[in-house]
Amino acid sequence: MKKIFFILSVLSSGALFSQSDSYKKNELTFATYNVSMESDNYSPKGAMGKSEQILIKQLSSGNNTQIRNIAQIIQTVRPDVILLNEFDYIKDPELGVKAFVKNYLNVSQGGATAIDYPYYYYSTVNTGQPSPYDLNNDGKLDNFGNDAWAFGMYPGQYGMMLLSKYPIDVKSVRTFQHFKWKDMPEALITKKADGSDWYSKKAWKEFPLSSKSHWDVPVEIGNKTVHVLVSHPTPPTFDGDEDRNGKRNHDEIRFWRDYISDNSASYIYDDKGVKGGLSQNSRFVILGDQNASPVEGDAIREGIKSLVESPKINSDFTPASKGGAEFSPENPFGINHTAFWRMRADYVLPSRLGFKIVNSGVFWPAKGEPMSEFVEKRESSSDHRLVWIKVILE
Repeated sequence: MKKIFFILSVLSSGALFSQSDSYKKNELTFATYNVSMESDNYSPKGAMGKSEQILIKQLSSGNNTQIRNIAQIIQTVRPDVILLNEFDYIKDPELGVKAFVKNYLNVSQGGATAIDYPYYYYSTVNTGQPSPYDLNNDGKLDNFGNDAWAFGMYPGQYGMMLLSKYPIDVKSVRTFQHFKWKDMPEALITKKADGSDWYSKKAWKEFPLSSKSHWDVPVEIGNKTVHVLVSHPTPPTFDGDEDRNGKRNHDEIRFWRDYISDNSASYIYDDKGVKGGLSQNSRFVILGDQNASPVEGDAIREGIKSLVESPKINSDFTPASKGGAEFSPENPFGINHTAFWRMRADYVLPSRLGFKIVNSGVFWPAKGEPMSEFVEKRESSSDHRLVWIKVILE
């Protein structure tokens, strides 16, 4: 209870954000933000023929209101490292990440101070990647949508983007896009009502665990390395009684729990074939929309619960907001919600090793507070909120 009162007092003090960058020695802000910058946000939902070209057009213009609002939120919180979920994969950085930084973040939005991110990482993801199988067992082979290796109407929809003020050791990045679900010990197998396997033997043999990907991105901060572990597990819904998405969500989250453990990662291999998890005594921060809460929602909660409660992770402070509490006044968990559909879904989880937590929060202003209009409607920014944690690097 003391922790909640402390968070509320900080949120009420007006000291949550600063318009000037912090230059305190070794003080860093890590953030995650599902920005909903994919084609359905800029064109009629369900329309055919969509691609990343829709986002490319919006990025080049510099005048999309939703993206400008997102940029202003980022300029206000001023993270040193931020993961953007649901940023469509655009192969050419000049048309994608660099256009976003140049045309939106490098330009003052609403009086906020412009911000720059000279370093970035992104790569391909499994959403929209066509499979040759009827993965949803509806008797039709569509290749895309529910028959893609993860739901998407085109390759790269709902992709990810990591932005950093500090250099990224790109050569040492580990990706796990093609790690096979079958290779996880005690994977949650999906069954039909009659007890038979949901996926055919051929499909299961090829099925990737990650609905987008899992990335271990080393960020170099002075002479120290922080491993930024990013992902975006599938929503545990949009399926049937077989709960195929719920099981995948659980195991996607469990992957990080095993990856950071000292004795559960021997089965893991990356896309280059290198085996094993994170080296012991490594600093890390887990970022991403996990689409799960340990206390509410439709997910198999043990997955996120076991991650948050890992002895390797510092979960002493849960990011909170006045706006979230106001939005769900009857829900005791509302103060920690990160999405307008009333759940904690987005996480910034630093390792106990190497960090001291200074502050944390969810960008969700209460009504009447500055920028509250940015979170009143999904189309104003996103259906998610930016989540941040400020730490001292030790």
